[in-house]
Amino acid sequence: MSKTYQAGDQVLLVDSKKRHYLLTLEKGGEFHTHSGVVLHDKLIGAFDGSSVSSTSNSIYMSFRPSMSEYIKKMPRGAQVIYPKDIGAILMIADIYPTAKVFETGVGSGALSMALLRNGANVFGYEIREDFANRARENVKVMLGEKALENYHIEIRDSYEGIEEKDFDRAILDLPEPWLVVPHLKQVLSSGAIAVAYTPSIKQAIKFREAIAKNGFSLGETIEVLHRGWHIDGEAVRPDHRMVAHTGFISAGRLLYK
Repeated sequence: MSKTYQAGDQVLLVDSKKRHYLLTLEKGGEFHTHSGVVLHDKLIGAFDGSSVSSTSNSIYMSFRPSMSEYIKKMPRGAQVIYPKDIGAILMIADIYPTAKVFETGVGSGALSMALLRNGANVFGYEIREDFANRARENVKVMLGEKALENYHIEIRDSYEGIEEKDFDRAILDLPEPWLVVPHLKQVLSSGAIAVAYTPSIKQAIKFREAIAKNGFSLGETIEVLHRGWHIDGEAVRPDHRMVAHTGFISAGRLLYK
């Protein structure tokens, strides 16, 4: 059954040129654009997928944002991991319901959201309190208050050590992930998977060297390239623009101690 929008809901508006706008509905609220004003009251009570007109009669499609759409538009403090990379990380790290996951460098919470939606229990270390607060808020907005029950963030430096133990998975998104690897050896369960997301190949190399020296095997490194296609009748071609390199995803599995 289709659900109607209510005050407080996140709504994605899409204009005729496929530009996206994210807003939180408020009674009496207004969304101002170059094509007039969209009144929130016109959306409150409307169905997901319905269209709304601005005061200048421009038409906007409306949808509840997918996680990918929300991540691209959500408030952020730190740069977020691209959705194309998040999908690969979830598969490479083999995230499953009830998995106990250590995440360090939570940033604005984009990856945290995906981990939580997959049913993981996430324990995060973040050195900046403003980033941690932003991550919690983004998780609450996208997944609801209840998701915070499985989301535990501490203001701590993972380079200095990790207190909690018996993790099934670890995901590192910070400048020097190789410095965390010796600590992971002490807190991961045997067979656990560790993943690092790094912008440069030199960082990936150092991480791979570190896991090889600390009891991990099955090392791999990949990058994900995303190319869309233009399809309009008989006019079919690759898009002129594509999301190419964003980061390297490296992983390894901990051998029995």
